[in-house]
Amino acid sequence: MNLMSWNVNGLRAAIKKGFVDFINTEKPDILCLQETKLQEPQIPQEIKDLEGYHAYWSHAEKKGYSGTCILTKEEPLSVSHTIGEERFDREGRVVRCDFERFSLFNVYFPNGKMNDDRLKYKLDFYDRFLEVMDEVVASGRNIVVCGDYNTAHKAIDLARPKANEEVSGFLPIEREWIDRLVAQGYVDTFRAFNENPDEYSWWSYIGNARSRNTGWRIDYFFVNESFMKHVKDGFIRQDVFGSDHCPVGIVVET
Repeated sequence: MNLMSWNVNGLRAAIKKGFVDFINTEKPDILCLQETKLQEPQIPQEIKDLEGYHAYWSHAEKKGYSGTCILTKEEPLSVSHTIGEERFDREGRVVRCDFERFSLFNVYFPNGKMNDDRLKYKLDFYDRFLEVMDEVVASGRNIVVCGDYNTAHKAIDLARPKANEEVSGFLPIEREWIDRLVAQGYVDTFRAFNENPDEYSWWSYIGNARSRNTGWRIDYFFVNESFMKHVKDGFIRQDVFGSDHCPVGIVVET
């Protein structure tokens, strides 16, 4: 089973850049999207016309902002869009699909760069979401959490760590939360298979960052430790364009 995650930075814009061709070529079993930036009446016909996929959306109250979607060939047992706090849920950041073998969360974690209030919001979201993760695992279910985490974990995960030590996305307090994930038994699937530098998933549109590979790895798949034995690969698709992010993914044994 091939699971992929992609921050498309506007689904309608991505469609104009070959998004549908990407799906038809890659045929992922599950594709999780972040930053769809649309409301329900604006769901593109191209997505409605996709054959073989069920689509589950979370839309932000604010138009043209945030938004997540899970496209899946297998129909889930249940779907939800909440992590239990309205101030987070109103931004359309989470879609959860429960399958027989695992619970999948597609999450667009907040960006803290705007101001101190948004940084606090991001950290509060992190704390609340970790509670949700622990609750799911404590219930006896396996968990897969993918999406744009908006934080590079270690120096290897961005091209210029020294220059960004005081920038949201690489602040110690943000990175410490990912340390907590790992300490509590969650596995960064990509790093389980690949310890190479220069493996990034996001590049600024400024300064030809992508052509120079001056990027950040901020898109992840984390799973609980006991589920990791079923994960057979973790990958980043830097060859795929259409957004300032590229897709990331895992292969799970069927």
